[in-house]
Amino acid sequence: MNKIREKLAPVTKVCKLIFGYGIMVVLFAGGLTFFGYLAALIIGGETATAMCTVIYKKIVPVIVYASTVLILFGLITMYMAGEKALIPDKKKASKEEGEK
Repeated sequence: MNKIREKLAPVTKVCKLIFGYGIMVVLFAGGLTFFGYLAALIIGGETATAMCTVIYKKIVPVIVYASTVLILFGLITMYMAGEKALIPDKKKASKEEGEK
């Protein structure tokens, strides 16, 4: 199994890079929606309603779908690399308890 992971190491590095930049873009886009809502609050009226509708119905679903796909991609990448981020490590936990 380790030989397979060694062969996949260059692929997992590229996948981690794609995952990192993808999540960064999605988070940045989510932050920009805040400024869209803030601008709509300042403008007010029918224009603000139209802005909020566009943000809510067109932009937010794209951000949600993109983040879901990227998270799945990141989990698959972690699995290919042999990382176990979602499982507690007993050795690490026992060392931390000894330090306290």
